[in-house]
Amino acid sequence: MSFASILTSKTFWVAFGLVGQAAFFMRFLVQWLASEKAGKSTIPISFWYFSIIGATILLAYAIHQKDPVFILGQSAGFLIYFRNLWLIRKTGQSASD
Repeated sequence: MSFASILTSKTFWVAFGLVGQAAFFMRFLVQWLASEKAGKSTIPISFWYFSIIGATILLAYAIHQKDPVFILGQSAGFLIYFRNLWLIRKTGQSASD
């Protein structure tokens, strides 16, 4: 089996999509754990990085699937994710905030 056939195989794309879903799940897990540790609702910086990673992978999957609804849904989040990281950097919040 050639490298090109592996990249176009359904199994690869399903696994790739599942990795994206796992990254998206991780953002909720780290948020929950950070909130439990702080004793209040909080969103750690890693939440935004996992959001970007998950959205990037899922967007690639959606493009491969040629699903305009999924493409639009994943694309829209990037503005929010990057804006929040920019605001965090601008205000000088630490990784533990």
